[in-house]
This record gives sequence, C-alpha cells and structure tokens, in this order.
Amino acid sequence: MKVVIRAFFKTLRLVIGPMILLWEMITRPKGVSRPAEEQGKVDRECGMLALYEFKTCPFCIKVRQEMRRLSLPIERRDAQQPGSVREELVRGGGQAKVPCLRVSDKAGNSKWLYESDEIIAYLRGRFAPQ
Repeated sequence: MKVVIRAFFKTLRLVIGPMILLWEMITRPKGVSRPAEEQGKVDRECGMLALYEFKTCPFCIKVRQEMRRLSLPIERRDAQQPGSVREELVRGGGQAKVPCLRVSDKAGNSKWLYESDEIIAYLRGRFAPQ
C-alpha cells in the first residue's frame, strides 16, 4: 500500500510540477531598480544568505517571487533529494523543511528562518527600498 501511495504522489508531482513552474515564470514580478553602487552593496550582503528550497513548493515559489521583486541574488539550494544539501539543512536548522533561509554573519554564526512569511518579512525589512 505504501508503494502505491508513493507512486501516486510521485506521478502527481511529475504532472503538476511543470505547470507550477510555468505559472511561476508567467507571473514573475519585475525587480526593483537600484543605483549600481547600492545594488553592489545588496549583492555583497546577499552573499551571506542561502535559500534551501524545493523547486515546485508553493511556499518556496512565494519566497523566490519576493526575491525577484527585491532584486536579490540569493544562492538557492535544492534540498528535495537526499544528499549533502539536505543533510546540511537538517544539521544546521534542525528540520528538513522548506523554504528555509540561512542567514550567516561574518563570525560564521547562522540563523535559520523556516516560514515563508517570516522569510519575506526579513527580506523586506532588510532590503526593501526606502
């Protein structure tokens, strides 16, 4: 029975996944425009951030859309498949849950944000144009 349920959901993801990604592409927001110097500063600050995601997760898409809206080049890491990225997410944040934004500081300390609304509030508070 477990095999049948897994096969059903895997097939469902294969069918719906491309439609979700197409919708994301169609509804892609236009990013904010900043002066080159200011955008360079934002780019450097984004080097301390990493988004752990699944490509077709609606909550991850919500965060990615906000990243585009704010013109943030945050590193994206696919944590869907078992492997080093997923292990890093569990080891650092404690859960294999996405979306998750890892916020690092210069001392090497990391803070892990797991809720999409919390991630978006953090990004807006830190990077939204005044």
